[in-house]
Amino acid sequence: MVSQRLQTVPASGTIAISNLVSQMKAEGVDVVSLSMGEPDFDTPSNIVDAAVDSLHSGFTHYTPSTGIPELRKAIASYTKRNDDVPCEAANVLVTPTKQAIFMTCLAYIDPGDEVILPDPSWVSYEACIRLAGGVPVYVPTHFDDGFVVDPALIEAAITPRTRMIVLNTPTNPTGAVIPADRLKQIADIAMQHGIKVMSDEIYSAIIYEGKHKSIASFPGMFDNTILVSGLSKTFAMTGWRLGWAIAPAEDIKNINKLQSHSISCCTSFVQQAAVEALNGPQDSKFEMVKIFRDRRDLALDLIRDIPGVECNTPQGAFYIFPKYNRDIPSAKLAEVLLKEGHVAITPGTAFGSKGEGCFRISYAASEDQIREGISRIRKVLMGL
Repeated sequence: MVSQRLQTVPASGTIAISNLVSQMKAEGVDVVSLSMGEPDFDTPSNIVDAAVDSLHSGFTHYTPSTGIPELRKAIASYTKRNDDVPCEAANVLVTPTKQAIFMTCLAYIDPGDEVILPDPSWVSYEACIRLAGGVPVYVPTHFDDGFVVDPALIEAAITPRTRMIVLNTPTNPTGAVIPADRLKQIADIAMQHGIKVMSDEIYSAIIYEGKHKSIASFPGMFDNTILVSGLSKTFAMTGWRLGWAIAPAEDIKNINKLQSHSISCCTSFVQQAAVEALNGPQDSKFEMVKIFRDRRDLALDLIRDIPGVECNTPQGAFYIFPKYNRDIPSAKLAEVLLKEGHVAITPGTAFGSKGEGCFRISYAASEDQIREGISRIRKVLMGL
């Protein structure tokens, strides 16, 4: 029998849809997928070449569990330069981003401990919290406020059992960016109560208005934050499975204890490629963000043209999270869209109860796919 621990974990709605789309495509069905959070660009050639060179040079053996020194230094410099976070190489653990989230939960959450997180939010946060024995405590966000979390609601949710606050900005699934003033309020609340913040900043480079602000950059907050990020979204490197955690050296030591007993270390030649990604030319990254902005604007124009559908303007990531007025649950709507419209989206409830009445579209797809996919959504919605 499967463990009790695993029985408490929700399935991934995005992966389930992706698997079904793959199956339908294998059966010859013409499906337009607007469901997966994966850039459709190829990894820049200079990064690929660095990996190939590393392989040919024989760099295929174990590395230090914390990561190769030159990559830890590159990550620290990149984060300090772009996000004003006061970190050094000793504050970096090289690890897949999801692994960083999972290990952070295991390292700092005991059974019964409470973790505050926004609703809606990425379902894997809840999974990692529950696997650690923790209790997710959701703070509602709302369409009319752009799905931006309210610091007052976070403070109201704190109890003697609260051990952590989880933030994600820019946000999956809504594309919302938490403004600096709200981040400062959350930082003050966390420091006042002695609660750690795990800040997922994987989309920090994909931002359209203004500049990314990390909660770890506020005075005194670095010592209270575990920042997780990676290469997947910024450099179109989803399959490379490499990211990092940035935290005080003692926290890195604690989390690395788990890494040394699980994956041991990250893939050696991918680490060399990551050095090139962070230190090399950034032109491809900037061009990708420009294209995403154009796709965002296209997707917004098309989705807002459907009667009974509203949508906020996301400031980052590559998702829109429209609200619809049809009397059908979002999970059922996703099923109807896929089976009858042959277009894949992700239901809002895959991200929490406050996602009901909404669905997520990923515009990490070509303009032709966006046009065709939203045309199919329109046709199905107009028939309901």
